[in-house]
Amino acid sequence: MPLLDFLNFYLVPGIVLGAIYAVGAIGITLVFGILRFAHFAHGDMATSGAFAAFALVAAGMDPWAALPLAMAATAGVAVGVDKAFYDYLKARPKIVTVMASLGVALMLRAVVQMLWGADPKAYATGIVRADDYFGLLLRPRELYTLAAVALVVVGLALFLGRTKWGKAMRAMSDNPDLARLSGVDTRKVTMLTWAIVGALCAAAGFLLGINTELHSMMGWHLLLPMFAAAILGGVGRVGGAVLGGLVVGIAEELSVFILPAQYKAATAFALLLLILLVRPRGLLNGKVF
Repeated sequence: MPLLDFLNFYLVPGIVLGAIYAVGAIGITLVFGILRFAHFAHGDMATSGAFAAFALVAAGMDPWAALPLAMAATAGVAVGVDKAFYDYLKARPKIVTVMASLGVALMLRAVVQMLWGADPKAYATGIVRADDYFGLLLRPRELYTLAAVALVVVGLALFLGRTKWGKAMRAMSDNPDLARLSGVDTRKVTMLTWAIVGALCAAAGFLLGINTELHSMMGWHLLLPMFAAAILGGVGRVGGAVLGGLVVGIAEELSVFILPAQYKAATAFALLLLILLVRPRGLLNGKVF
């Protein structure tokens, strides 16, 4: 196979898909690192954000202009979900919150299906031609996707490393009790964490939808690759989530060399099992963030 064909038909789509997984995996790693539980509603929250953007597009907005508004709306939904369904469970074993998140996932999916139905949707219709960049064929939406992911990752890294609230989130992830005794308002940190997680969910759902299509089950299908990416990179590490997302995305695209295309989704499951068996702490284990 010529090198350019390999790059255009396998590696580039894998990088774009992996970048989308990375955005979702960062949200998962924030929830686990700070709030200490696995959030099973993460995928359906991404679906909610994607359809929030679709509602704005249907009202006449440009898809990329609708993205920040959808992120803000989903951030509000995430904070509301925490207040309504998770907050009062803090004193209970974490497995109770995990099971509650599964119920929230079903609820969010039902709302999406009730409002927009179960049929696939699209932000735009028609054929989009790829542009040639020295032999690499890239569609504008793929370039915008990679740029948006880079902006999100860099912005979040700067926020966590250089701002007061970012440092408070890191302190709470290291030791919640010590952070509380040091004067960190853990309730505000929790609210801020959910706002960021909701915005990241909306971004992941939107980016997947604009590169493929929208449907009510897209978040459920996205959940396993996102968890695989977070665990592969090392749960609790933002950089690890990015690395894990890229590895899972590229592996899925390359898996067609040995598996039928309809089994691509099984690649994430196989990687998840492998990393749990060989290196359960992930590729970049160590301090949170």
